[in-house]
Order: sequence, then C-alpha cells, then structure tokens
Amino acid sequence: MTTRRKIVVVLKGYPRLSETFIAQELLGLEKAGFELVLVALRRPTDTKRHPVHDEIKAPVHYLPEYLHDEPARVAKALIHGIVKPGFWRALGAFLPDLLRDVTPNRFRRFGQALVLAHEWPAGGGWLHAHFIHTPASVARYASLMTAIPFTCSAHAKDIWTSSDWELAGKLAGSRWTVTCTQSGYDHLRHLAPDGTRVHLSYHGLDLTRFSPFDGARPAFDGSRAHEPVTILSVGRAVEKKGYDILLRALSLLPPALHWRFEHIGGGEKLAKLQALATELGIADRIVWHGALSQKEVLQRYRSAEIFALACRITADGDRDGLPNVLVEASSQGLVCVSTGISGVPELLTDGENGYVVPPESPEAFSEALAAAIRDPAARRRLGAAAEQKVRGNFDHHTSIRQLKELFETEWKAS
Repeated sequence: MTTRRKIVVVLKGYPRLSETFIAQELLGLEKAGFELVLVALRRPTDTKRHPVHDEIKAPVHYLPEYLHDEPARVAKALIHGIVKPGFWRALGAFLPDLLRDVTPNRFRRFGQALVLAHEWPAGGGWLHAHFIHTPASVARYASLMTAIPFTCSAHAKDIWTSSDWELAGKLAGSRWTVTCTQSGYDHLRHLAPDGTRVHLSYHGLDLTRFSPFDGARPAFDGSRAHEPVTILSVGRAVEKKGYDILLRALSLLPPALHWRFEHIGGGEKLAKLQALATELGIADRIVWHGALSQKEVLQRYRSAEIFALACRITADGDRDGLPNVLVEASSQGLVCVSTGISGVPELLTDGENGYVVPPESPEAFSEALAAAIRDPAARRRLGAAAEQKVRGNFDHHTSIRQLKELFETEWKAS
C-alpha cells in the first residue's frame, strides 16, 4: 500500500476570492485523505471569504512577504541553513537564475525558500506549488535545500508571463506538472525535457455547490424598457479580463434595446472602468457590486439572462486559462458571451453552447450581445447545452482523481 506523505502546498496568497478553484482543489485533496499544510507568500487582502475556505482544515503558515519586514527571521534561517549541503545546492540553481533576472524579486524568492526550509512543517514529505512563477521558484529552491521532491500546478498568467528558460528549469526540476488548458499543456510539453511529466487536468467545478437552477428565467427580449435583459460579469478589473472592450460593446448596442449590466469583483482598474462607463454614456445602466461571496455570486448567476467576459491577451502575454466563472455560469444554464482565446473554446463553441467572438473587437462582441438579448429561446438552448457539457466534462472529482493518482504513483516509485 502506498504511504501517503504530508503535502506542503506553496501558494502566492491565501485565501483569495479570485482563486476559488485552488481552494476547491485543496478541499478535494483533504476529502481524498491527504494531509496538507499551506504556506503562503503573502497575507490575504480580501475582506471576504468563500465558504470553502472555512471547510479546509489545513494550517496556514505565512512567509515574509518582503525580507526586510522580518530581518531577524530571515537571518536566523540563513545562519542555520548556510552550513547545510542543501543551501549550496539551491545556491547553485539560484545564481544562474539571478544572472538572467537581476531583480529584488529573485532575492526575495530565495530568502522565502530559506525561511521555509528552516521552518519546515513537521512531517512534511512533499512540496507542491500552485502557479509556476513565484510559488514554484520558492518551491524549487526549498526542494533543493531540503532534498524533498516538488511538483507544480501551472495555470495561466504564470505560464504566459514567465520566460521559457525559467519554465524549462522548473519543469526539469519538478517530478511532474499539471496544467488546466490544452494551450498551456502544449506549451509546457514543448519546454519540458520529458513531456510525459506534464499533464492536462481541467479544474472542474464542485457541482454540489452549483446544483442545477430549477427556476425559469424571464423571456425578455430587450424590447421593453421595464423588462431590461440583465447581463452579468464576474472578474477582477484587470486588463486581461477585457472590461474596457465589454463596456464599449455595451455602448454600441442599438438604442432600442433595453439592458442592464452588473459587475462583480474588485481590481486595480475599477475606478477607470467606472469613469469609462460615464464617458460612454452608459453609467446609469450599470451596477458595480464589488467583491461578493460565492453564495452571493451564485444568486446573481441565477438572476441574470446573459454572462459576458471579453478575455484578451495583454502585451506582456498575460491571459486567462479557462476562466472558472465561465464554467460556473454555464453550470446554471446561463448563456455565455466570450472570446476565443486560451481555454475558452475548450468549453464554449460558437452557436452550439454559447457565443464566441474574436478578442479585441467591441463591434463583434456587441453583435453577439445584441443577438443574445433579442433571442430568449436561443439563450435557453445554448445555456442548456453549456450546462450539459459542464456537468458531463467539468466535474472537479475528475481532477482530484488525477492528482491523487499522480501523487500516489510518484510516492510508490520513490
């Protein structure tokens, strides 16, 4: 019988409202019988928590977010670590990385790894990083310091904003890496010295939290002012979400169509988006909810007629993978309008179970929205098809089984 090891999971921040898929996976692993310890590189900034966070039993440890904030803690780790062979193994990996990336961030990750190695959780026998950028840097250095193997879950931004040389180094050092879209999988397999150690695993959805919506959505068609069609979007106000594109698309809708737009989420560009809505003359049709809990978001899915997300690829390569909110919305039979980038086409096919348009085109997005607004029958048909696909192919138990098998196969071999 395979002996299960306590898994030390390195996260960028915890808990985070925008990373429900990670919390869901952590809870799934616990329910599958794994013992976890969570190690976060930064403390939470969100003022709310999802219910799933309260169900996770794993203790949480926080590393110094900035080394100068806790110099005594870092110095103690250095004094105890520098005399050990693992320190020099890690330094041998760190110095070539530093020569290619001379930044304070690089020093910070090495220092955080040093603290993690010194304060290693009792019984920790495996190291797993969520995100292949900074958390995997810390995990890789800590793995070399402790001689404890590490594995990685790669997602979206972390893949596409990382240099190929750095991805290749982490892929070579990890026992295996999983990622959640076909495009990310293909890219990482190309860079990995052994492509068989890269695996595709969709996050999926905890369908017990997103039970089928048994209500009836109104058959509004945008023709009456007192029956506006509600368009919903959930996501942080950041560039890759394309909210400027979405607002411009809304402003291009025919004046005779009646609609209202609701946005859920915080984000650095929220004030600019609100100003843009005023500039476009549509501010009076928009409600900005800010961050909401998962239960509140579920209710909004059920009270909307259309879900919209204008994903884009930014200049630095940042992009979504397969946005979890599209999967959530689809699970409620809510028709989605989105763009054909990254993993979106792995869920939505234009005209079959949603509306998919090219990115960076307010005109195309507006045409799709107008079509959806005018045709409640199409909304029902496409939304039902999307829900069927989610419930058939995106159950998170599948991804948990994949991870369970990967961990236990590796432990048995080692």
